[in-house]
Amino acid sequence: MTPPIKPIITLINMIKNLVFDFGGVLIDWNPMHLYNNYFGDEEKARWFIDNICTMEWNVQMDAGKPFSIGIAELIAQYPEWSDAINAYRRRWNEMIGGPIPGMLEYVQKLKGAGYHVFGLSNWNWDTLSTIIDDFPVIKEMEGMVISGLEYVIKPQPEIYRLLLDRYQLEADECLFIDDNIANVQGAENVGIHGLQFTDIEKLKKDLQEMGISCQ
Repeated sequence: MTPPIKPIITLINMIKNLVFDFGGVLIDWNPMHLYNNYFGDEEKARWFIDNICTMEWNVQMDAGKPFSIGIAELIAQYPEWSDAINAYRRRWNEMIGGPIPGMLEYVQKLKGAGYHVFGLSNWNWDTLSTIIDDFPVIKEMEGMVISGLEYVIKPQPEIYRLLLDRYQLEADECLFIDDNIANVQGAENVGIHGLQFTDIEKLKKDLQEMGISCQ
């Protein structure tokens, strides 16, 4: 007897929860916004971020290290750059370019179509807490996990599992959206579907191809 053909289950039948990174997906955060103004020279600003206040250094604060300690340690290494290093925290708000255009409205439409939305972000809480009220899209989140409060960061598996456990979510019913491919792969490693964000139009196209639509 020929075995029955199993139905093809697409993501439209699986995904119930959309999990968003914040920086680079919902909020335009970029140290270049600050240091382009600080140095008045894009090449020098890029060199400074690549070699002094690096993303690897910033991750320590995302993981909960106080900025006061991180900055003091870095100044001890590079005293000649002390003023520029201090600006990283003193003028931190100048790194914020604003909301990613269209994402608030898109998130609201996805919620209106019945999807649940959550946040999962590597961010120091001392800085994020100062801007949350300025970004209505964050208030659309039904729950969120912030690395600086949990002392664990993406792509470590513990932070994804924390999100799942805290909000009683099933991994295969979640889609995680992040601009950093390593973080996307971290989600996939614990069974969460992952998607790399580049811009809103591509996101809409990618989600439609997965069967996720808010039309």
